[in-house]
Amino acid sequence: MEASALWISHSSSIPTTIALLSSSTRWKWQFASNKNWPSIHSRRCFLVTNVASKKKPSPSIEQEQGVGLDALKPDSASVASSIKFHAEFTPSFSPELFELPKAYYATAQSVRDLLIINWNTTYDYYEKMNVKQAYYLSMEYLQGRALLNAVGNLELTGAYAEALQKLGHALEDVAGQEPDAALGNGGLGRLASCFLDSIATLNYPAWGYGLRYRYGLFKQLITKDGQEEVAEDWLEMGNPWEIVRNDISYPVKFYGEVIEGPEGKKEWVGGEDIVAVAYDVPIPGYKTKTTINLRLWSTKVAADVFDLAAFNAGDHPKAYEAMKRAEKICYILYPGDESHEGKTLRLKQQYTLCSASLQDIIARFERRSGDSVDWEKFPEKVAVQMNDTHPTLCIPELIRVLVDVKGLSWTEAWNITKRTVAYTNHTVLPEALEKWSLSLLEELLPRHVEIIRMIDEELINTIIEEYGDEDLELLKEKLNEMRILDNIELPSAVIDSLVKSQESLVKNVIEEEEKEDEEGKEEEEEVKEEAESVEVTEATAEEKSDEPENEDEQAEEVEEVKADHSPLTKVTSTFEPDPKQPKLVRMANLCVVGGHAVNGVAEIHTDIVKKEVFNEFYKLWPEKFQNKTNGVTPRRWIGFCNPELSKIITKWTGSKDWLINTEKLGELRKFADNEELQFEWREAKMIRKKKIVSFIKEQTGYVVSPDAMFDVQIKRIHEYKRQLMNILGIVYRYKKMKEMSAEERRERFVPRACLFGGKAFATYVQAKRIVKFIADVGATINQDPDIGDLLKVVFVPDYNVSVAEVLIPGSELSQHISTAGMEASGTSNMKFAMNGCLIIGTLDGANVEIREEVGESNFFLFGAQAHEIAGLRAERAEGKFVADPRFEEVKAFVRSGAFGAYSYEELMGSLEGNEGYGRADYFLVGKDFPSYIECQDRVDEAYRDQKNWTKMSILNTAGSSKFNSDRTIHQYARDIWSIEPVVLP
Repeated sequence: MEASALWISHSSSIPTTIALLSSSTRWKWQFASNKNWPSIHSRRCFLVTNVASKKKPSPSIEQEQGVGLDALKPDSASVASSIKFHAEFTPSFSPELFELPKAYYATAQSVRDLLIINWNTTYDYYEKMNVKQAYYLSMEYLQGRALLNAVGNLELTGAYAEALQKLGHALEDVAGQEPDAALGNGGLGRLASCFLDSIATLNYPAWGYGLRYRYGLFKQLITKDGQEEVAEDWLEMGNPWEIVRNDISYPVKFYGEVIEGPEGKKEWVGGEDIVAVAYDVPIPGYKTKTTINLRLWSTKVAADVFDLAAFNAGDHPKAYEAMKRAEKICYILYPGDESHEGKTLRLKQQYTLCSASLQDIIARFERRSGDSVDWEKFPEKVAVQMNDTHPTLCIPELIRVLVDVKGLSWTEAWNITKRTVAYTNHTVLPEALEKWSLSLLEELLPRHVEIIRMIDEELINTIIEEYGDEDLELLKEKLNEMRILDNIELPSAVIDSLVKSQESLVKNVIEEEEKEDEEGKEEEEEVKEEAESVEVTEATAEEKSDEPENEDEQAEEVEEVKADHSPLTKVTSTFEPDPKQPKLVRMANLCVVGGHAVNGVAEIHTDIVKKEVFNEFYKLWPEKFQNKTNGVTPRRWIGFCNPELSKIITKWTGSKDWLINTEKLGELRKFADNEELQFEWREAKMIRKKKIVSFIKEQTGYVVSPDAMFDVQIKRIHEYKRQLMNILGIVYRYKKMKEMSAEERRERFVPRACLFGGKAFATYVQAKRIVKFIADVGATINQDPDIGDLLKVVFVPDYNVSVAEVLIPGSELSQHISTAGMEASGTSNMKFAMNGCLIIGTLDGANVEIREEVGESNFFLFGAQAHEIAGLRAERAEGKFVADPRFEEVKAFVRSGAFGAYSYEELMGSLEGNEGYGRADYFLVGKDFPSYIECQDRVDEAYRDQKNWTKMSILNTAGSSKFNSDRTIHQYARDIWSIEPVVLP
């Protein structure tokens, strides 16, 4: 690298020099000024110098493996200079003071400089090598704070901590200024972010696409009325990690019409046009130069769309109407969809993600292909992964671009798409398998509906080939289960084919009958002769009157009967849509049909996907279906958020290799009984528990004892996750305590701090009732002097990644108690297990595999199993369920008003009855409640033996190695994306 200098002329002759030096394995910033920083008020000259060492270092093993950060290891002095530079020359704050918010932004921008160097190097190399690249499309990315993760992955935590200390701040305090990026809500987004971390760490060529939500989902407040929602403000002060790419934008169209050209080529014209602009967020890998990209789209319209005439005439709403329509697409994650407008906005979001991302992917493919673009090689260079059904429109959009824009035939485009796209299923809940109104889709995306109809027809023909067309009832059953278009008439070509088939069938039957008639002709003749010998009496007048008046009427009646039983009538009546039911497009079915792979995210979940959710598709295409058990990154979820435990693991396993090779965590098993390790383990846990105590006091005002067992359930609030069962168990515990003397309480119960966290969707009324109930129970118990520290209940507001990073390391018991068969996987259970937290749970999602790995005796199991659920619901519907007296007792206690004047009749009523919407205890809280509270008794008993509890905790961490997202990404790369690691030279 040649020495270079950039001079920026300011208003003074006083020089300030910042030099970025590269000397074999180090970058250094040099900052010099003849005045004390940061108070700079006079003119100066600014010089940025890049000086390269002429000495070439000999290649090391680390360099060959691509894990050396040879150019990215500044010392603390260089880091301090860089931070000073950004505080002065890329300011977001006034120059007078260097307080924490300013320190955070300057530090983040300093780190971003390093990431950009690696980011550019990574993608320059990918372009040069023209490697196959995977693209992960997700509506959510729940990243959490980036600063500590970035400096940790760059192995610069020490340098930045020391530099900031010199500048008067602690790294932890500076990092605490960063707001969580409000780009997700729950496990779907957290998984996506873990995957990006693993992709970069493992040097795979891939990146993510998402939307840049201005206000996120919402910020949650807990008040006397329960959950209240306000807009997230994470972008109010700007985002130092993102890089706006004003030169990378793509048009996105809605509405309009489809016209056909003279040669039959389709064109989508008119309608509403917006622009999607790229914002890039660099994602660094751990101990590698590879830095991948998360590209987020923001939406706007061109400046000339602003109606200046209307504005000057005073009609301001009309002037900026188009601007607001475009901008609001990226306002909110999951806008309420109760209204037509809400549904339209959600669909616009999904299409914007798909359209902008695919245009970007295609542009990159064409650029890398050079002058000769071979579209047949597109799947050899591109893999598109749809994270759940939200990006389903990738399938018709890719076909649209290939056919309408690039000029390929339907057959070519359809085959390319099927080889490119893959789908990850994340749910077995029917309501979460998206179904869009056909009329809404036709209105918003008319060309895509045409394409979806063609895909649906392809599927119908495949089903007919598989099952034949003779048995129409069997065919109807298969089509009702598998079609993409639900309750929609069959294509005319299919009807014609079925009619011809039925006519042929009828013809064959008639020919067979004629053959039988011919064979029986002699017998008929005999019968006829015998009949002629019988005396025929004259018909009575009454009999005559019963006959048709004439032959024409008789012929008409025969024709009517024939028409009623004609093949056309039979086919149309068999497949006639139900006018009382909506016409829908089933997005999950489209994903399965349009992709080459479908994967579940835990072994039990994939089994349910194969046997229940997509059973007919599995029987048709068994080769498509795979399991990819989820994982989480151990760097963030142990290494960076639990440094005390991290040091212990490193000490006892002998190195930090476990941060990449988590199999080494298994080495802890042989030390599980070691008293020294157990002592260190408990000390580390106590340090983290005390941090939770401080955090809870700061956030809620409640005081909990660090000596209590920390019992935690933090996840999205949903009935199937059964936070309601947890809080009812606490209510039962509280009631029993109140019935005892103080001495009996202390002897019977282990002190517990029961912590909840999670957001209820803004329009999910029952979930919001659960939040209020938890808060009310906490308000009552926490102020009861008879109970004291024996039981505390705290709902931690605004749960996000940063809150999880506080709560998980100090937790001792975590609750994963969903109705068996309803949780796809879960990832928080993995994070808890990694941090030595014991789990109480059902055999659901990844719980099944966690229990296998950590050992059955180190997992608190209760509840019905997945294969029993359907029978239990049927039993309930038949009125055969008899509730346990303890369950009835706790409901009565809630109804007594023990937790305030608010009526919880609707909530308790949902657990009663045998049928009806919002009734009949669909999620089996009552069925599992006795097993649950008995299991909690076993938890108390186990916790009293702290030596054995600590051993169980160690074995949970030791057994968590499988649940590393690195392992999951290796499997995706090998089995679905067909990509190889690309190590930078």
